[in-house]
Amino acid sequence: MLLKSLVSKYVYLTLATAALISCLSSQAAAQAAAGTGPDVPAAAQQPDAGAKAAPVLHGFELGGLADVYYTYYSTEPEGDALFRNFDTRHNALRFSMAQIWVTKAPTDDSRAGMNLKFNFGHASKLINAYEPASARPLENIEPAYGSYLIPAGRGLQVDAGKFVTQHGAEVIEAKDNWNYSRSLLFALAIPYYHTGVRATYAASDKVTLMGNVVTGWNSVKDNNGGKTAGAQIILKPLSQVTIVQNYMTGYEQPHNSTDLRHLFDSVVTITPTSMVSLMGNYDYGKDSIGGLPVSWQGVAGYLKVQATPWFAVIPRVEWLDDPDGFTTGASQTLKEATITAEFKAKGGFLSRVEYRRDASDVASFSKPSGPVTSQSSFAVGILYSYALK
Repeated sequence: MLLKSLVSKYVYLTLATAALISCLSSQAAAQAAAGTGPDVPAAAQQPDAGAKAAPVLHGFELGGLADVYYTYYSTEPEGDALFRNFDTRHNALRFSMAQIWVTKAPTDDSRAGMNLKFNFGHASKLINAYEPASARPLENIEPAYGSYLIPAGRGLQVDAGKFVTQHGAEVIEAKDNWNYSRSLLFALAIPYYHTGVRATYAASDKVTLMGNVVTGWNSVKDNNGGKTAGAQIILKPLSQVTIVQNYMTGYEQPHNSTDLRHLFDSVVTITPTSMVSLMGNYDYGKDSIGGLPVSWQGVAGYLKVQATPWFAVIPRVEWLDDPDGFTTGASQTLKEATITAEFKAKGGFLSRVEYRRDASDVASFSKPSGPVTSQSSFAVGILYSYALK
């Protein structure tokens, strides 16, 4: 009976999303029919610099996406599921996020650029939940920054404004990730976004450097008197290998310029063949509360097998240790294992069916009958994206 119900919800989810997309963009449908739909974006762990987008419409790109999901949790939570991002609601068809964007990549011929994305839905509220009430009117803006390409060497790109974090193997938009659900590391170990200034320089085809100075973690309005600094190096020793190393430090606690936070983030992606890709992510963070040290660390491993151009299987495993309860609220070690089946269709449609198992060494998961040490979930995500070209 449960299987029949899930299948019915999957069919309804697909039809509902198709109807939504039809309303969003008849132009995108015409583009898909012409066989000019958008390609899959670049590696998720790299910053969302405007230079990554293909310039269109006299240097500008216009696009949008929609993300709808259904998730069934074995713990049957009444509110948001613990330790999860965005796919948090149980046994309900949910609209996670819609997005509209306009970007312009700075080039040698037109050195000014910009990146502006408007987000709507449950996800945008979760992303900006740390902001004070005075900054909440900006919660529907994901990145909003201007760019300028300085003619120095191979070109130094400077961005100023609000931009997504450079940390992690995953990003906010599900379509750019390998799995539908976000990892424990994405949800608990790293920030979502920053506000400030960053500079990116491609020293060679194999080395790219980035540095930034920002207000802090997940803040448009600074919550203390200190600033946060970050640095990144991207190495491509071989065409099949990408290594990203990040470091960030600053004062992140509200009204506190004494306790300093550090974050080390490493991502390695290896693509030995066109069918097989591997990715690993390690995070280590430390802070202090009243002078007492706290820390957290975790590792995630991914494998993507692209069996056909339209079908892929992606397992993911994770381990996150939070001995001081700083990121999860309790002293514990979390683990999760996910298996995702991905189906691509023409015209920008993408569907993912996913099973996930989360576990802790303490009873952290809430269930109507009482706290338990694990939970399972089954999810279906229907995604659509388009770019006007």
